[in-house]
Amino acid sequence: MSENQGAPRPRRPKPFAPIDFEPFAGGADPARVSEAAHLAAHALVKHGRAADDPEVTKRLVKLADKQGIEVIAELWAESPAHSLPGALWRLYALRTAIVQDPDRMALYFNAGKEGAQVSHIVAGAAEPPGADEIRHMSDAILSGAFDGEFDVALERFAAFCRVIALGQARLADAADLSNEANGSKLTNDSHRLVRTADDLEFSAQAWRNGHLD
Repeated sequence: MSENQGAPRPRRPKPFAPIDFEPFAGGADPARVSEAAHLAAHALVKHGRAADDPEVTKRLVKLADKQGIEVIAELWAESPAHSLPGALWRLYALRTAIVQDPDRMALYFNAGKEGAQVSHIVAGAAEPPGADEIRHMSDAILSGAFDGEFDVALERFAAFCRVIALGQARLADAADLSNEANGSKLTNDSHRLVRTADDLEFSAQAWRNGHLD
């Protein structure tokens, strides 16, 4: 018998849809989990902003690609929305949602951009905003969190959320005529993204005031 025969096979991570922002179970000691989340968030941002190195920024942007969004979720998804780890979780989760399905995100963005022109401009997607343009925009925003202004990165993703939310709401109205369940899901997703936009904008203001911990 080989050494590995009969040994339990490693489990594959459960697929995760970041756009839904589903809650994750915390550890046995919430205080220690919270402390670890805050320490990791501060260390990551400090390292990225101090490095002044495009290669470091690139590695940080692709952190979820290499480690898996589940790993980041386990560390930060339970953090308060108006905190540094909570803000970072939302940035990485949004980028992951875009990377996983850029065509769907582009569809939502195009459906909402005419009704949210200010947010469309703030988000900064190139025209016309197809899948590649939306993906490049998400990389640029997350890069800006480390090599630019952190509050601007938060506000750009907040603006993106508002455009996507409006697009989902408009598509939900059309879907209700043919598929009520799909229409309801789009409406719920839209409401969640509006709350996410509110959280990101609050965190941006807190960062400017030196209060985002």
